[in-house]
Amino acid sequence: MCGIVGYIGKREASPILLEGLKRLEYRGYDSAGVAVLADGALKLKKYKGRVTDLARNLNTASLSGSLGISHTRWATHGAVTEANAHPHVSHDGKISLVHNGVIENYLAVKKFLESTGVEFYSETDSEVFCNLIAYHYKKEAEDSPTRFLDSVRRSLRHIDGTYGIAVISTDCPDELVGARKGSPLIVGIGKDEYLLASDVSAIISRTSNVVYLNDGEIVSLKDGELNLLTNDEEILTPEIKQIDWDIAESELGDYEHFMLKEIFEQSGALENAMRGRFSDDKSSAKFGGLNVSAQELRQIDRILLCACGTAWHACLVGEYLIERYARIPVEVEYASEFRYRNAPLDKNTLVIVISQSGETIDTLAALRESKRKGYKTLAINNSVGSTIARESDGGIYQHAGPEIGVASTKAFTSQLHILSMLALYLGRLRDMSFQEGREYVEALKKAPALVTETVKLSGKILEISKKYKDMEDCLFLGRQDMFPIALEGALKLKEISYIHAEGYPAAEMKHGPIALINEKCPVIVIAAQPDIHAKLLSNIQEVKARGAPVIAVTNESNPLPENLVDDQILIPDCHRALLPVIASIPMQLLSYHIANLRGCDVDKPRNLAKSVTVE
Repeated sequence: MCGIVGYIGKREASPILLEGLKRLEYRGYDSAGVAVLADGALKLKKYKGRVTDLARNLNTASLSGSLGISHTRWATHGAVTEANAHPHVSHDGKISLVHNGVIENYLAVKKFLESTGVEFYSETDSEVFCNLIAYHYKKEAEDSPTRFLDSVRRSLRHIDGTYGIAVISTDCPDELVGARKGSPLIVGIGKDEYLLASDVSAIISRTSNVVYLNDGEIVSLKDGELNLLTNDEEILTPEIKQIDWDIAESELGDYEHFMLKEIFEQSGALENAMRGRFSDDKSSAKFGGLNVSAQELRQIDRILLCACGTAWHACLVGEYLIERYARIPVEVEYASEFRYRNAPLDKNTLVIVISQSGETIDTLAALRESKRKGYKTLAINNSVGSTIARESDGGIYQHAGPEIGVASTKAFTSQLHILSMLALYLGRLRDMSFQEGREYVEALKKAPALVTETVKLSGKILEISKKYKDMEDCLFLGRQDMFPIALEGALKLKEISYIHAEGYPAAEMKHGPIALINEKCPVIVIAAQPDIHAKLLSNIQEVKARGAPVIAVTNESNPLPENLVDDQILIPDCHRALLPVIASIPMQLLSYHIANLRGCDVDKPRNLAKSVTVE
């Protein structure tokens, strides 16, 4: 969960590396560092803290050189210290490395290297990796033109775990080497220059031409050449892809935070999710990249939805949508648990994984486990060229644009909307009528306008937030498809404001959680379903009887009695399939405003990173 940027070309490396790190900081912001090679000497600067702290303390003139690597860290092995920050340098000063991933056998490798006289200065597995490369470098023939590359390749054979690495050597001032296994790494191809990065956002300002590395591949960037090979020395032909989004999409613009910007971008994200995806007769959805025929889908007896974090909440909503409209049994699994289970799956099971980044390591492992057992696998993700997108049998691209804020907003509602469209598509393959399909499509097409209307509640929600910003505990309640939205609301509040929050099915409150309710514990109730409105009123009465403040989210046409709740947020009336999207927005805005009022770093919450690429 770290950011890697490497550069080799004709320009000064350090400004390019710093710019890339700033764009990658959402991947980790415990510490940062830069190493530049010039005149056979390695120039290194590391700093405990943010990339801005590094830049402020970095004299780029003193780090002059056109070959370099850089890193922004999210700690796995070792505390947040300058010594544990990357880049790491081998004990002999010849090799410098930045690494994303986890080396599982690092203690055994470290013990071996110590027996050869190597001294270590950090607690990290990455420094062990760096010194292993130095060890093999010494053993390679000095006159070999591929000495450096071979030392990296041989080291990889002794490594267990995951890695995305960029490596340079003082003896090779014109070569940058990268490799990946389980952690993303891409090559950016510019004019007379190459870049290595863990995310396209780091290089989009310099090029839109990229090569995505697959697991087990090594790249050598040298003398204006890109050489790609496997660990077994098989020469590969690089496949150049085009990045399909503009750098302006990842700029903050006039907004105070990326999270707020992305909340307001949700209307456009939903519009993009629908573009070109309705049938000519406007009675169903259509998807060009499923690679599964309608006949095959009609044979499906069960669907397994698999994801982590916010995407897991989207899966829970998807379960309600698909079962309601397509009448197909659905199960939802945490990807991190599924890979270690031996769950019995029917041969006619379809596995769908969801990951915004397409690189979530647990979700990728669940996908691979499903494919290994012969199940058809689809993916919903927001990153063309990502590992999950490339390894699934087919899928649906979100087109939501880059999401920089660590707490997911537009990616989440985009996933919900695509799952709603998928429920329609599967329903029309089964028993949903033509007229029902037409009405469903018309409802879906109203989503962007309804979202635009809902985000206008931001000012009202800010005023409500001022009343509750000092709370230390909060409960979110919802029923049926609003239960996952309650879970998501609680997660958002926890993530960015550090307030203890829990989400529950409203009727389950009396089976335990009600013991926590008192006048200091606000309760947020999503009461927007007319068919169970009376039941939710009863749940609210139970809360009020214990003296807790109640914030209700309900429909404009169905407001609650004023004396029943302390604050009320009225969202637009909408089709039931759209309700999860519309009801999510007040949850996002409430969490955002409370966190901002508490002085929290909304876009970079403590201990979190955007793309979880380590176990």
